[in-house]
Amino acid sequence: MTYVGHPASASSQAEHPGRATVKDVVAAYVGLTKPRVIELLLLTTVPVMFFAARGVPELWLVVATVVGGTLSSGSASALNCVYDRDIDEQMRRTRRRALPRHIVSPVSATVFGVVLGVLATVVLWAFVNPLSAMLALAAEAFYLVVYTVLLKRRTTQNIVWGGLAGCFPALIGWTAVTNELAWPPVVLFLVVFFWTPPHTWALALRYREDYANVDVPMLPVVARAENVGRQIVLYSWAMVATSLVLWPVAGTGLVYPVVAAVLGAAFLLEAHRMWRRTRGTEDLAKIQPMRLFHSSNLYLSLLFVAVALDPLLTR
Repeated sequence: MTYVGHPASASSQAEHPGRATVKDVVAAYVGLTKPRVIELLLLTTVPVMFFAARGVPELWLVVATVVGGTLSSGSASALNCVYDRDIDEQMRRTRRRALPRHIVSPVSATVFGVVLGVLATVVLWAFVNPLSAMLALAAEAFYLVVYTVLLKRRTTQNIVWGGLAGCFPALIGWTAVTNELAWPPVVLFLVVFFWTPPHTWALALRYREDYANVDVPMLPVVARAENVGRQIVLYSWAMVATSLVLWPVAGTGLVYPVVAAVLGAAFLLEAHRMWRRTRGTEDLAKIQPMRLFHSSNLYLSLLFVAVALDPLLTR
């Protein structure tokens, strides 16, 4: 079921500013990297390094991992912007990005993205370890090929499986310290996997007209809000249950499970409240999906802070 009509022409919505200043161009290139996405990915990388080290990891290793991870995420985001520039011009949420505003050309953005990707691989391989470098490269390839090219415009499950790319930082943070994989980071990988649909669908519900205008079949575009709310609740329960599995699997202290339980209960309460608000209505003013979106950011932030603090407070 689609709730809005046909897309407006890209030319009618794209902005065509005059000559860009140096400041505009620098800001445009920074914007291509999607800094907020980078912040979120680093949030699930650095705390896991503390957890893997059972304390404070070496500063140089944290810096190298952060630099490599930032370059890798920025590369994937820049190349994603190049591929999606046609739909970004038509969406309110994205039409002020660099490519729709024609501040950066597609060729320049592509070169920028490729250079960042190469630098990321070199930094992680040389200063962290080859395993972390290959995981970062795999995450970038998965995001660009599987999500951006194959899934995003074809299926309502786009963010479910495409979101796997955003789970890799938990593995990278662990392997940066240990140079091997283990079950604890896999559990955290799954926490982010189950967290991604509620987080993204809440945002997509807010901007579903945008997605419908460009024929991207996000779940809120093709399903009623009540059905979206039900799916959000189901994934939220899976997320919270998985987060508690880390306690026995990793042998954490009591700090982590207590925080995880409290945060999980608060998030589930908000998810159920939003689901109730969707019943019998498609009015976004009543549903208030951004409440859940912001709650999801706070939940993941505090959960991974607990991951970092647990070994420091339970020695």
